[in-house]
Amino acid sequence: MFSWPSNYDDCYTISGVITRDGVGLHSGEKTRVKISPYEKEGYYVSFADKPDEIFKLDQNLIGSTMLCTAVKLGERNLYTIEHLLASFAGCGLSYIHIEVDGKEIPLLDGSAIQWVKAFEEVGIKRVPNPINFLREINKTMIFNKDSSVIALTPSNKITIISTISFSYKAIGNQTFVIDLNPKCFVENIAPARTFGFKDQFQELSELGLIKGGSLENALVCDGDKWVNPPLRFSNEPIRHKILDLIGDLALVGLPKAQILVYKGSHSLNALLASSLKN
Repeated sequence: MFSWPSNYDDCYTISGVITRDGVGLHSGEKTRVKISPYEKEGYYVSFADKPDEIFKLDQNLIGSTMLCTAVKLGERNLYTIEHLLASFAGCGLSYIHIEVDGKEIPLLDGSAIQWVKAFEEVGIKRVPNPINFLREINKTMIFNKDSSVIALTPSNKITIISTISFSYKAIGNQTFVIDLNPKCFVENIAPARTFGFKDQFQELSELGLIKGGSLENALVCDGDKWVNPPLRFSNEPIRHKILDLIGDLALVGLPKAQILVYKGSHSLNALLASSLKN
């Protein structure tokens, strides 16, 4: 039986090639990715029609953070990368090459668990620890954006304390605390699905977004109830917010810190990541 490590002392990569098909959350178009082990540390992307043009993912390439995280790669944008990056970082994986045939990473079931299961199928192998595989923090850092706040204090481990507050009764106020390691990530964070709101569907559709969203790849909240229960956890939304945070920090290295987040978002996460990069 496959067993994930209980710490980030060592770094790993996958032992084989993974191919997955699906639809993009916002484009609604079919997309395919092929994920392979790579000889260099970090995460690398190429497109199927130009396989020799390879980009190393870097925080400086982050573009749009409206409802998802996108990177600008040459003349193209690659959207909705956060769940796949979260699966890499959360599981302690690096030395990865991703070949994409499409504009987005497949949403799959809206969480990271199908990526994790794919890693388990091919297995993992130990590789040298990259620079900033985990990022050392030597001072307290605080950032805010509108009513959202994120703060870091130095620690010898990664602890995330995250809170959300919604007027929708089905969600309300939720807080989750986790001492992060690959095993805890796989069990407690990776299965948590993205979520949205029924009363915002029309507005987002008119903006050309969520064309690939469905009841099979996202939780939909309708006031005091869920349109498509059951939830995988009673507090699945806050766990998914932590999943997004991990994905948005993957390109700078998860910080060894106590991380406190109130009403986190992709844009706030990107602000923190850019500061860590610098």
